[in-house]
Amino acid sequence: MTDKIPPDEFKDVNEAVSDEWESETTPYERIRHVVAHTYSPVSADTVADDARTSPKTARKHLNTLADEGFVVTATGEHGGTTYRRSSESLVVEQAANILQHVSTDELVTRIAEMRDRLNNYRSEYGVDSPEEVTIEQTNQILSETDSSQSEIDTETLQDWQTTRRNLAFANAALSIANAERFVNGDARTTDESVSV
Repeated sequence: MTDKIPPDEFKDVNEAVSDEWESETTPYERIRHVVAHTYSPVSADTVADDARTSPKTARKHLNTLADEGFVVTATGEHGGTTYRRSSESLVVEQAANILQHVSTDELVTRIAEMRDRLNNYRSEYGVDSPEEVTIEQTNQILSETDSSQSEIDTETLQDWQTTRRNLAFANAALSIANAERFVNGDARTTDESVSV
């Protein structure tokens, strides 16, 4: 027989962790954390509940985050303002993370490798995107016609999509690195032979 923790104990642990989070952070930090993981529009009340603060405080900090470009606002179905993480802030965060771990020379090499992989997929399947492959294969199944196009398996389709996304983030990181070099007065490329 195994010792199982009763559900009430889990509830107590979760509540203790939430209480500790609340005591060790400011409302602004909690709201920013909640929104950092919010990709679909939500109300200030929802953010307030998750961040353990009042709706009034949540709105104040959400508006500040919107002014900073971290949050995007929209008008919801019933006329209220909704909030979600901005795509731009996510791209900048991912690019900064890449630049922390990869040199610009290595980044240039990886970008070239990803471009080659994407070009190979385009050549092999005769279309520009993984979505087009899926549409063509579905159309072939529906029309019951044979095609010269290769079948694409789920793993290849996922690799194509992931490579395309990673290339976008890598290009953003390289652009930021080049902009930072320009701002810092070093307008040379990574090999120092050609001006940017």
